[in-house]
Amino acid sequence: MPQDKVLTPELAKAMCQLTLDIRRPLAVLVTRRGLIQEIIVGTDLVLSPMTAAKFRAGPRSLRGLRLIRTQLHDQPLSQESLTDLAYLRLDLIGTLSVSPEGNPGMLYLAHLLPPDKTGRLCEILKAIPFSQCSLPFDRFIEELEAEVQSARRHQAVKNGAESAILVSASSQGRAEQEERLVELAELASSAEVTVIDRVAQRTADGHQRYLLGSGKLKDVLIQTLHKGADMVIFDQTLSPAQSRAISEMTDIKVIDRTQLILDIFSRRAHSREGKIQVELAQLRYLLPRLSGKGAQLSRLGGGIGTRGPGETKLETDRRRIRDRITRLEHEIEHFARHQDQRRARRGRRGLPVVSLVGYTNAGKSTLLNVLTDSHVSAESRVFETLDTTSRKLRFPQDREVIITDTVGFIRDLPKELVGAFRTTLEELREADLLLHIVDAGAADIDVQITAVVSILQELDLDAIPRMLVFNKCDRLPAHHIEPLCRRYHAVGISALQPETLRPLLAELDTHVQSLMAGRAPVTVPQAFDEPIVLASRP
Repeated sequence: MPQDKVLTPELAKAMCQLTLDIRRPLAVLVTRRGLIQEIIVGTDLVLSPMTAAKFRAGPRSLRGLRLIRTQLHDQPLSQESLTDLAYLRLDLIGTLSVSPEGNPGMLYLAHLLPPDKTGRLCEILKAIPFSQCSLPFDRFIEELEAEVQSARRHQAVKNGAESAILVSASSQGRAEQEERLVELAELASSAEVTVIDRVAQRTADGHQRYLLGSGKLKDVLIQTLHKGADMVIFDQTLSPAQSRAISEMTDIKVIDRTQLILDIFSRRAHSREGKIQVELAQLRYLLPRLSGKGAQLSRLGGGIGTRGPGETKLETDRRRIRDRITRLEHEIEHFARHQDQRRARRGRRGLPVVSLVGYTNAGKSTLLNVLTDSHVSAESRVFETLDTTSRKLRFPQDREVIITDTVGFIRDLPKELVGAFRTTLEELREADLLLHIVDAGAADIDVQITAVVSILQELDLDAIPRMLVFNKCDRLPAHHIEPLCRRYHAVGISALQPETLRPLLAELDTHVQSLMAGRAPVTVPQAFDEPIVLASRP
């Protein structure tokens, strides 16, 4: 077929005649070289695995295939055809009506548009008789793809960072979904992902194959391609079956909230122990989701000296992951023994231990730095702290206490992380007091408090005395602080304003005195007029 034709007259005539004979629509997928890649009978358009692998589409390019379908009735392009055009990123899509004599009739064509402010996805060309079609396809597609790529360059994300569309699909109300999407956007930002758009979809309870309906998922994927996003991030954790079903539906990267959090942890882990715990969590998440995709995972792994066909590549991958998990678990046990020894030495010194717990980015590390004159990394981003840090705080009368900072919590903390970081969180078990730090300016303050308490209960740490501390009170109107603290029986501070720490230090000093005297701690804040003494590091 000459490349400058949408469809040659000979092929069009043959398709129309065959359509009339079998009384069913007939479609051809044609490459840019004019070769027929596939012939499809019926109205369903599903690319074969071979075609999908050979002709890939991305947000910066078209697929390199055009589809022309015959139809017995003279009708314009359907919405389903336009969806296929956008979803599959085809060069062009068209329908060709068949006359009662089996000749080509009217030709209806549509093509994608480069992204612009109007948000239009495609352009529907004016219908014309097939015999009058003079569209020079080769020049047309060259100019169209140049426009698409030019638009993408103008949309390019700064510093080459990845971009994403965020999706929440649950039975929760709109307001709660929006709150979760705000938090998901913070997680994405912490992973250096630029958020292009957010989608909230209310769905019925119960398992769904794609979490969203297939039609809504297609809409999301179309918008992802049209807006130039690199991936879709779901707020909900995808089951292994959902992950497989969605991956079969698209080449676009699709991840869930758990994967995003795991990625952040992998970026933040600096110590050997932290890196091992993150890798263990990643492997535990990956194992049930590992599935054969493509011929490369079905090759046999046997060889000389083996009996039978040997293991498949997929089975080999699974076995290696299980072996690696076992080795990492042994290493974590080794770290746990060292932690027990450190805690035993600390116990012999008789120093009370106060651990900082709370929602991620509540300001725990900042407070640790101010109280102990330390320089722990305390940037304002989620999961800045992964490794446990302990420092000494000295009160007047030479009373000392160990202050420990640990990883922050988050709602629906992935169970893989809770399991992998159990040895780190065991540090909390030795605490005499937990300082529950809360961001006083958080919009969903009750949700954050409940999430932390739930995780403490899951770790059997809810029996340890807790003191609620509202941080970042400098961001609230002054007349709101006292009623808020009174409502929650909390102490209000701003870690950035040391003069606000006196009530907290008074409360801590009272606890320390009680602990050293063997009495139950007192919980009523007292005045603290003595100078604040910042301790040196242990």
